[in-house]
Amino acid sequence: MKYLTFKNGDKVPMIGLGTYKADEGRVYEGIRSAIKIGYRHFDCAHNYGNEAEIGQALADAMAEGEVTREELWITSKLWNDSHQEHEVEPAIKHTLKNLQLDYLDLYLIHWPMAVKHGHEFPDKAENFYKPGEISLSETWAGMLKVREKGLAKHVGVSNFNVAQINQIIADTGEVPEMNQIEVHPYLQQNELKEHADSTGYFITAYKPIGSGDLVNENMKKRGIPSMMQNETLVKIAEELNAPVSHVLLAWLRQRGIVAVPKSSNATRQEENFKSRSLELTDDHMDAISTLEKGFRYVDATFFCGGESPYTVEDIWGK
Repeated sequence: MKYLTFKNGDKVPMIGLGTYKADEGRVYEGIRSAIKIGYRHFDCAHNYGNEAEIGQALADAMAEGEVTREELWITSKLWNDSHQEHEVEPAIKHTLKNLQLDYLDLYLIHWPMAVKHGHEFPDKAENFYKPGEISLSETWAGMLKVREKGLAKHVGVSNFNVAQINQIIADTGEVPEMNQIEVHPYLQQNELKEHADSTGYFITAYKPIGSGDLVNENMKKRGIPSMMQNETLVKIAEELNAPVSHVLLAWLRQRGIVAVPKSSNATRQEENFKSRSLELTDDHMDAISTLEKGFRYVDATFFCGGESPYTVEDIWGK
């Protein structure tokens, strides 16, 4: 396993298991199987609605001696309805209770947008805060406090753009330690990667091998093929006698980006985990760099429209 090392010496495994849309009733077995395979990094979020089941799986695995807490890296995320500074600590404590843990290794602001407490997905204007009404820096100040209290060892953001990260740094003097964003060959995020390298934070990629449930009419209309069928990626995979998924995960690792592919299926979990030994050549990396399409599987339009005051530009930038 390759790792990225934080300033305090803590190491995050570069392959983790995503738990978004991990079905209730199946996520328990998914966590247990992943631990047996060798996964030690698990990416969670309050909004995924399955942290209690994940927590039970982790507790049982530790009780049975399969893993220790110190060997695990557990990430979770603050939802949009807890962005006021005083709301951050109760939110992380709720997550810790569900996960049956005393601390998180990493806690992230899930999205750069705020809604009123208790309205996780509001549909009326009065239940949103307008863009900027709750400063991102206020939320970030709350995150820094939970780190100071030892509730999270590291804190960061998710789905933030360069301007938003620069804002919280300017206001607080503290650089986020991680930005979790969508990254894959069709959305390579070169600007954010350069900013991360020059500013001093890491990047985690979600949707690193695409999203089978989202290969939909939107992609077909835009002429965007599944990455698993992309000619360039298939050719590289054939040259290396490896699945396309291994190529995608190796490409991220060699860029210094953590990946958290999601699966509750033990066979696919093991397949993704084996990618850690694959190495791409410079020519392979150059070929993949030509595949940029600016395509997002997660386009954030679900936060916009109707009575929402947010636009896609408010989230991703102009």
